[in-house]
Amino acid sequence: MYETMTLTMLSALILAAAAGATPLVIEPAIDHRDSDLGDVTVDLRPTDLDPEAISAGLDVRHRYPYSRLALVTDLDLGGYLGVHVHAASAGGASLRMKVGKELYELHWGDGPTHQVDETFVMPLPPGERRSEIQVFRGTVVIDRYVVSEDPIDGTRLEGTRFQPRQDTGYRGIWYYNQETGDEYVYKYSGGLGTYCAKHIPFAVHRSEVDKTFFTYGGASAEDGRLTIMASYYDHRAATVPRPTLLMHKGTGDAHDNPVISVDDQGFVWILASNHGPGRPALLFRSTEPYSVEDFQWVRLMNTSYPQLHRPASGGFFLLHTIYHGGRRLHWMSSEDGISWSAQRPIAAIHQGHYQVSSVASDKVASAFNYHPDGLGLNYRTNLYYVQTTDAGETWTSASGEALELPLTEPANPALVRDYESEGLKVYMKDVNFDAHGNPVILYIVSGGWEPGPENGPRTWTVAHWTGREWEFSDITESGNNYDTGSIHVEPDGTWRVIGPTELGPQPYNPGGEVAMWVSRDRGGSWIQVRQVTSDSDYNHTYVRRPVDAHPDFYGFWADGHARQPSDSRLYFCDRQGNAWRLPPTMAPGSAEPQRLSHGGTD
Repeated sequence: MYETMTLTMLSALILAAAAGATPLVIEPAIDHRDSDLGDVTVDLRPTDLDPEAISAGLDVRHRYPYSRLALVTDLDLGGYLGVHVHAASAGGASLRMKVGKELYELHWGDGPTHQVDETFVMPLPPGERRSEIQVFRGTVVIDRYVVSEDPIDGTRLEGTRFQPRQDTGYRGIWYYNQETGDEYVYKYSGGLGTYCAKHIPFAVHRSEVDKTFFTYGGASAEDGRLTIMASYYDHRAATVPRPTLLMHKGTGDAHDNPVISVDDQGFVWILASNHGPGRPALLFRSTEPYSVEDFQWVRLMNTSYPQLHRPASGGFFLLHTIYHGGRRLHWMSSEDGISWSAQRPIAAIHQGHYQVSSVASDKVASAFNYHPDGLGLNYRTNLYYVQTTDAGETWTSASGEALELPLTEPANPALVRDYESEGLKVYMKDVNFDAHGNPVILYIVSGGWEPGPENGPRTWTVAHWTGREWEFSDITESGNNYDTGSIHVEPDGTWRVIGPTELGPQPYNPGGEVAMWVSRDRGGSWIQVRQVTSDSDYNHTYVRRPVDAHPDFYGFWADGHARQPSDSRLYFCDRQGNAWRLPPTMAPGSAEPQRLSHGGTD
């Protein structure tokens, strides 16, 4: 792992405003083949800048996902930035540059090392600007940067303006994974705008403005591919605005779905995930507090399955996965969302893990399974739990036993239950805390990965740490391993699970009809108190729990046909189980969501 570094140069050369000023040329003097400098910011605004001193601190090699270079300029009349690429790595490489709100990308395909030897030129707008350069695949060798007020010889790049805009309605992404060749068609599929359980959270309530802010994976009106969306529900008016489309993600893969956070000042943060090293994750922040009308792009990241939390002490705590010899669990933190710590490992047992996580005050908790060596992606088993109360300095089991991270062996003090010895698969859904801050984990256990009744029962299970031991209880059974819901632990002691536990119109495919289950004895027994949807056209999938959920916006999900491509709508329900559909199309302004009646709308 690398350590984040900030390099602020406060020495010699004026970037004069007069036309014809001498260009500033920076030629990196370091060539690290086996290590990385991390994040570097070069401030080119001081009155005296020494190009040789700047060059002495810069590396020619930019590697995914480690290094990011930012150049800060302030030109009265604007100018140009030239980037000379000497070479790009064999096997392919991709370079992204951000200048103001313009995004520029360069790509090199598979093959031998590319001897590029070309200068790529981008305009610099007037005023203070932060230009960011980052590789999101392979390695790119950049041996010269030129900042000039006059045109620079080279290839002029055409940028794509990142400009959030209102969309015409609420449309979710349809996605599938792994064809099965049987009547169920896919391992999992459907309307996956709030997929997956390992993306946390999709919604945040803020009492200061009485709004629930939410994000989801949308579908482009032009090509149906993934768009990153943001909106809010106004509890006072009981309306939603047209949603904001932040960007087209350049894929149809719902693994790139976003998550959301709202900081102490009210700024809304959206993190659009990546799915392995092929595409970058992107972090955005709203330009105004408590608003989703406009966003600024903050940085590229390598964060698959992101889980973005706000501990009580402030800042951000991000749990995520890095694809490196498997799915390795990591965490990183930031005080302001701009500068981030190094990525630090949590677990790397055999072929890796899927995790869910949550936060209570300053306690951050993760529950996860693992993939044994040699058995493939679809074999996932065991249940583990880890927690930290000091911002990641130390990690313990639920009992408080200190853990040495990363965990690398299946048998370790974080093991909650050895499902491998029972021959059962484990699918993670949610984790929450009881009134004493003890973890409550929601997951499904089953006999196999293939869809259909043969691998049943698929049992919704709760593991609860009592303060002395783990207790386990069964809620109900459902039709598919990827049926996903959330668990609420309420102030009066009620535990409430909302999820698609009932078979839907595409039985034994992911999702179904949403139901509400309640326990009033800390998980000892469960009763179904409400079927939230019924007589639906499509399966309802991935019911998500908002942070600090308001009783009127208690679960958030999407629907879609589970055996063939279809449209997908977005829904929410209140704590009593009444449900509403967000308008798939709407006029400018705001609109009331449509109340459901037996799967349809009133």
